[in-house]
Amino acid sequence: MTQTVSPADCADLTSRGSCFVVDVRTPAEYAEAHLEGAANAPLADVERLLPELRARAGDHRLVLVCRTGQRATLAKEKLARAGLEAAVVLDGGMASWSAEGRPVVGGRRGMVIERQVRIAAGALVVLGVALGLWVHTGFLALAAFVGCGLVFAGVTDTCGMALLLAKLPHNRVRSLGGSPWRSARSVTETS
Repeated sequence: MTQTVSPADCADLTSRGSCFVVDVRTPAEYAEAHLEGAANAPLADVERLLPELRARAGDHRLVLVCRTGQRATLAKEKLARAGLEAAVVLDGGMASWSAEGRPVVGGRRGMVIERQVRIAAGALVVLGVALGLWVHTGFLALAAFVGCGLVFAGVTDTCGMALLLAKLPHNRVRSLGGSPWRSARSVTETS
């Protein structure tokens, strides 16, 4: 079972400077709204950033954040397999944090990964049907494949298309001065 921290407890930890918050959403989602002082390390990059996560967290509790807690839980599992087991997940993610009226930093509205998935899935279905009608019926398999993928994503709460889209350049962390972090400030550095 994944250890979680409530938004109220997370707010207390951040105000005392006793945690390091890592947002595992895409850079576009992070830019839209994030916890003050949170570093952005997208789920696809968590394993690669493990040494820096260890170093930056130090003796502080590592709090993982995403939109609802699903990706943060996946990140926690990846970190635990790599030997970093002290991480906790923000219960309910940014959705519950915001629902409680807690402050966020951001403002740049990007296209979140779920919206990108809907656009890509819809476009692939339309393309598959159109090509199936006008070129060759074999193209209908594309629409069926996407449909099966959406059913699988709904049943397992894991979306392969989202993981692939997260690797596109506009969803990746852009390096500044060689650092992989979108924002590399920990809460302890803002105190």
